[in-house]
Amino acid sequence: MSDEPQQQGWNPRDATVVGPPAALEKKGFRPPGKRTGWRRAIPTWRAALGAFLIVALLLIGGFLAGYKLVDIPPANALATAQSNVYLYEDGTQIARDGEVNRENVSLAQVPLAVQRAVLAAENRDFYSARAVDPKAMVRAAWNTLTGKGRQSGSTITQQYVKNYYLGQEQTISRKWKEFFIAIKLGREESKNDILEGYLNTSYFGRNAYGIQAAAHAYYGEDIEDIDTAKGAYLASLLNAPSAYDIATHPENRAAALGRWNYTLDGMVKKKWLSPAERAAMKFPMPQTAKPATALSGQRGYIVQAVEDYLTSNKIIDESTLATGGYRITTTLERHKQDAFAEAVDDQVMSKLDAGRPADRNVRVGGASIDPATGKVVAMYGGVDYTKQYVNNATRRDYQVGSTFKPFVFTAAVENGSSTQDGRTVTPNTFYDGTNRRWVEGWSGKPYAPENEDHVSYGPITVRTATDRSVNAVYAQMAMDVGPARVKRTAIDLGIPASTPDLNASPSIALGPATASVLDLTEAYATLANHGRHGTYTLVEKVTKNGLDVRLPKEDSEQAVSREAADTTTSILQSVVDDGTGLAARSAGRPAAGKTGTAEEDKAAWFAGYTPNLATVVAVMGQDPVTGVQKPLYGALGLPRINGGGAPAKIWGQFTGAALEGSEIEEFDLELQEGAEEEEEPWEQEPEDEWSQEQEQESTDESPETPDESSGESEGQTDGDATDDGATDSGETDGDTEEGTDSDGTTDRGEGDDDTSDDDTGDTDEARAAGPRPLIPPGLSEPASQ
Repeated sequence: MSDEPQQQGWNPRDATVVGPPAALEKKGFRPPGKRTGWRRAIPTWRAALGAFLIVALLLIGGFLAGYKLVDIPPANALATAQSNVYLYEDGTQIARDGEVNRENVSLAQVPLAVQRAVLAAENRDFYSARAVDPKAMVRAAWNTLTGKGRQSGSTITQQYVKNYYLGQEQTISRKWKEFFIAIKLGREESKNDILEGYLNTSYFGRNAYGIQAAAHAYYGEDIEDIDTAKGAYLASLLNAPSAYDIATHPENRAAALGRWNYTLDGMVKKKWLSPAERAAMKFPMPQTAKPATALSGQRGYIVQAVEDYLTSNKIIDESTLATGGYRITTTLERHKQDAFAEAVDDQVMSKLDAGRPADRNVRVGGASIDPATGKVVAMYGGVDYTKQYVNNATRRDYQVGSTFKPFVFTAAVENGSSTQDGRTVTPNTFYDGTNRRWVEGWSGKPYAPENEDHVSYGPITVRTATDRSVNAVYAQMAMDVGPARVKRTAIDLGIPASTPDLNASPSIALGPATASVLDLTEAYATLANHGRHGTYTLVEKVTKNGLDVRLPKEDSEQAVSREAADTTTSILQSVVDDGTGLAARSAGRPAAGKTGTAEEDKAAWFAGYTPNLATVVAVMGQDPVTGVQKPLYGALGLPRINGGGAPAKIWGQFTGAALEGSEIEEFDLELQEGAEEEEEPWEQEPEDEWSQEQEQESTDESPETPDESSGESEGQTDGDATDDGATDSGETDGDTEEGTDSDGTTDRGEGDDDTSDDDTGDTDEARAAGPRPLIPPGLSEPASQ
């Protein structure tokens, strides 16, 4: 123990005791740094600083990692999907294809006032603010948690990222990606590009994706024509598309008006709209929502025909067209299109009876072309594309029948052809119209076509033979011209060279070829245009994203001489005035035309034109289940459907309606020399006993097929007979004429005989009449009547 005096009251500390001496504890002594009580719950400044630094480092690291790891992905499939839009020539919509109703537009196409309305509604500081707004995101989250309504807090850039790159799911991972992609996008793309993308990808309700589709869905207008008031309403829809559609939900009118006012007031605050303009604005009530029409009615047929036109003319290939986004303005005129559908309904569809088996097979196709321009102005493809898929205006599987006969006469005038005895072929040239008369000059199989109902006309002029559609006359005329020349003329006028059964033999005159309604309309339009041919066009303009797609140059050429075309017109006028086409006079216009009937009455045609409109109508028979062509006997409650009946009536009603209000024009014709000169008929030699017996036998054994109505007589076997009385199956590809022409043919049958025995397809009448008459004994070739 130390010798120094001890301090009173102090005892030496026991080294084994932890803590201060008891005396100090009683006096409240506390070692430095020691915290007790409530202070122990408060971190020290050192701890707080350390924690802050750790969190900051974690956030910075997370941000850097997120920015590095999250790339801008490819656009999602829904964002890029667009429909092709098909329009009438006046800009009104026909149809959209594809499942997504979207049509992208450039920002320049959106009026500035509409752009600003969107900014006022969604992101007023878009051009000055950053791509993301953390404060707004926190505020939106707080408001959502506290029950003040669900809010996104997203900028336009973030909404665009969600629409275009991601999706609409509400997940943390999606928000995480949205945040970083928006930041990157804000650095890599301009504000204008982002706004354009946002306007094209946002949903506006009514299945409208993008502001162009929305403008049509709510106001039936292009976005370029939308004014500020309407633009403010479209912008308001972005917040709650279904809720603010007051046409569909009138109970939400107050909320929609509130949002509309909010948008306009925002424009005033940003000085994008003056208070006076704002005060003068009235709410633009949107149109009633239209049900989805897709491709029903005529729409599908039109879309199909336009797509075929674009791809076949190599304007756009099929795969590229399928990507969508094309705005296709057709040449179709809406009032003419409606008139065509109405005429078909009045003359055919309204007369069908579900109780008549034949009526279920009835189909109708039609097309109309402006001869001066070659533009297709109307098309009728069928009753409904969703019910009858095949387009009756463009199909190539029904014989055109006697509608082909005018091409034979045109070829005769064009080539200065003459009869077997050297007389020039004119409208007044006499031919022998005897039924089953042998075609002279043909070195192939003996060919003797039948006239309708086996009527023999004797000496008859070309004009009258055209009025009555006499097969015997036109088969001989085809031989006089040269079948190859007839074929060439038909192609020059507009019939495709690839048309099935377009064969160079005398039977070509009776129309076994299966050209489409549209093909035939093009050829008749050439006649109406004085022989000048321009390939038809169905498309006026094509654009994508505001840029024009180049279309083929529309050239025309003189296919046949004006005299050849005009002289043909003159004899076709007679068909309407005093022949099988009387029903077409209901158009109330000067008209020229020709009737036609396919084999076994499976189709009936009327093809005709006025000086400024060429139109073809066909009524066809087809089993709706098997697709097999069917005769039209009994359809519409009539014994027979022929070209002078329903087709001519449809033609007359449509043409009158389509041209209503326009000036009535007369044909301005330049006829061939000698076209108006009368020719004296020859005295027909009496038939020998053998010929009379054969004629009587044919008449007695053939079934009588009543006509549809009086005055509408027509070649029943149009296209039926061939070189030996059977349907031409394509064995005769050339004719033989005297001398050699540009087609390499020789006149008067000196070679290239058709010796095939494979001709098939005899008509019902021919079968009923028994075998083809044999050549009388002592004759080495068919005897002329």
